[in-house]
Amino acid sequence: MDQIKENPKSILEQWVNQFSDELYSWAFFKTSSKEVAEDLVQDTFMAAFYKIDSFQGKSHPKTWLFSILNNKVIDYYRLSARTTKKNFSLTENSGYELSDGIFNTYGCWKSNDINAAWDQDQELLDNPEFNSIMENCMDDLPQKWKLAVTSKYLSDKKTETICQELEITASNYWQIVHRSKLLLKKCLELKWV
Repeated sequence: MDQIKENPKSILEQWVNQFSDELYSWAFFKTSSKEVAEDLVQDTFMAAFYKIDSFQGKSHPKTWLFSILNNKVIDYYRLSARTTKKNFSLTENSGYELSDGIFNTYGCWKSNDINAAWDQDQELLDNPEFNSIMENCMDDLPQKWKLAVTSKYLSDKKTETICQELEITASNYWQIVHRSKLLLKKCLELKWV
């Protein structure tokens, strides 16, 4: 602890060398953007530098840095959610109409037979080509929707936590997840099946 107070610059330099790669990997996983991940890691170390006096050593430095990074990621998504248009069309980012192929001309659900490709879910997840297409389809989702889906299915977060991070209600969250799944299904059917 005294070593940090005596030479914070040197200690922070050690942390940069020690933890940069792990922090970058986490930031990239959360944002899917190399540039954003690099900026968030840089912001994390800048915040750590300015707040190093508040580090009490009760946790491992890596834990403290990851905590700062997670807050930076949340701030990034909050800011991007505020700056995106409030009223967007489902076709704005994806190019697909949500209702295409789902409803008939009378507004009733179409009875679609399930494509045989969807029965091989374990094999699909091992297929690099499928994973690449899935990633492209995920990138087509509006940013808030993508974050909701990745938080639920990849990070396995609880609904309450996701709603707090995205600053949305639970009913809005479930609507976003439902619509995201419909768009992903449609995208995969167009690009994969």
